[in-house]
Amino acid sequence: MDMLWNGWGDPARATALPDTVTGLLRELLGVKPRDAAALPLTQIDVPVSPLGEAARRALEAAVGGRAEDVRTDAESRIRHTRGKSTPDLLRMRAGDTADTPAAVVLPDGHDEVLAVLAACAEHGLALVPFGGGTSVVGGLAPGHGGAFVALDLRRMNRLLDLDEVSRTATLQPGLRAPEAEALLAEHGYTLGHFPQSYEWATVGGFAATRSSGQASAGYGRFDEMVLGLTLATPSGTLDTGRAPRSAAGPDLRQLVLGSEGAFGVITSVTVRVRPVPKVRRYEGWRFASFDEGAAALRRLAQDGPRPTVLRLSDETETLIGLAQPDAIGASLEQRDAGCLAVVGFEGTEEDTAHRREGAAAVLREGGGTFAGDEPGERWAHGRYSAPYLRDALLDAGALAETLETAAYWSRLPALYAAVREALTATLTEAGTPPLVMCHISHVYENGASLYFTVVSAQGEDAVAHWTRAKHAANEAILAAGGTITHHHAVGTDHRDWYVREAGPLGVEALRAVKRCLDPAGLLSPGVLLPAD
Repeated sequence: MDMLWNGWGDPARATALPDTVTGLLRELLGVKPRDAAALPLTQIDVPVSPLGEAARRALEAAVGGRAEDVRTDAESRIRHTRGKSTPDLLRMRAGDTADTPAAVVLPDGHDEVLAVLAACAEHGLALVPFGGGTSVVGGLAPGHGGAFVALDLRRMNRLLDLDEVSRTATLQPGLRAPEAEALLAEHGYTLGHFPQSYEWATVGGFAATRSSGQASAGYGRFDEMVLGLTLATPSGTLDTGRAPRSAAGPDLRQLVLGSEGAFGVITSVTVRVRPVPKVRRYEGWRFASFDEGAAALRRLAQDGPRPTVLRLSDETETLIGLAQPDAIGASLEQRDAGCLAVVGFEGTEEDTAHRREGAAAVLREGGGTFAGDEPGERWAHGRYSAPYLRDALLDAGALAETLETAAYWSRLPALYAAVREALTATLTEAGTPPLVMCHISHVYENGASLYFTVVSAQGEDAVAHWTRAKHAANEAILAAGGTITHHHAVGTDHRDWYVREAGPLGVEALRAVKRCLDPAGLLSPGVLLPAD
């Protein structure tokens, strides 16, 4: 099944806003109903594909002569236009097809990917890898105006190998996360990677963007799970990772992880796997303030025992109920709601009970009050629902978007305040005062991430409106010592700030890698690094 072309996920799961939320949007934020409905797919005007006949024949030959796997019809191209950020969706809903690929190509294996790259090089076509289409940072729209091919990896969706002695699995990049979990579960294993995009994102996308799942406190980030990678590039094949750790020079895996298709196409990923947990338990804790809750989370992250899931919503997010998207607005009458932490444990009966008891002692000592299992279970039930809620807000005429960052614990309070102030000041100055919510979504011994959600009226030009606010937030992030992205990746949206974060020498080193692996600059031009 394909994802909704101008929204998130399965159209049958669209979320309607409660009356309390609709009233809040109107009264507090001045949100006005949309002037016009979004255009249906059949009314989107897509220019005829610029793909020439010779290029088409070359691409068809590259995928084994399967003409059906080189698609130039309007619907296929529309469904591979941009990703799922709010600006992406607003442009699609308005019928803007400026970033539509010339063709969608579906390879079936590493050798076919190499052949497609060769065909693109021969005919001067740029290429953008396409997994689940869930990018929210402009990662699927190349930063140039030329013709390009969207390389849809959905046919490459196999479990290639399972080493139960070493507890490793080798997966193809087009496997969607639920498919990967189902294949591993047949053998009693799990990857343990559950980002909000879980239902649609792919294994290759996780590696290409350094994804981080909601259970990262227990399972780790995706880049920590990766033991080996195979990369198809215009210059040939790069194989990395032959042992769990090595002192054989710099780790080339790290060049591929987070490279976002700019250096090559990931065609297989070897990851460590773990036994499916016997017990999963999620619960809620309440703190009087965000600072108090953050201090308690820091103690757990640094000294343990560490839960599998550890999240903390600030006062505004808790009040609105965004920590539990399927119960949005339910907390509006609780004026003393404080801050909600969701704490989860997965593993064996004995291990789960031991960690839960120890964590409870730390949380109580840090000022937390046990809120029962219900808040945690509700979060677990609705953990993938927030993007559907975002679509409902757009339908109602609101601007709703997210951004994230991370910093060391000592810098986190100043970073939190700076980003909130930048977003609030910029949008208020534009006449659309926002609701700014935040939560800590991933914790480490040395720091944590902050995930912001912003809701306001759309203003006259919603895309330009958000762009100004996002730029102000990006400036605040760098000034406060945060990283420009913790898990959403760089894409084109964060590129200019990533260049400043990496520094001139770092950028030149990465350019040298790109020149080696992609001499003609065909792969995802303008993504990650400015196009030459």
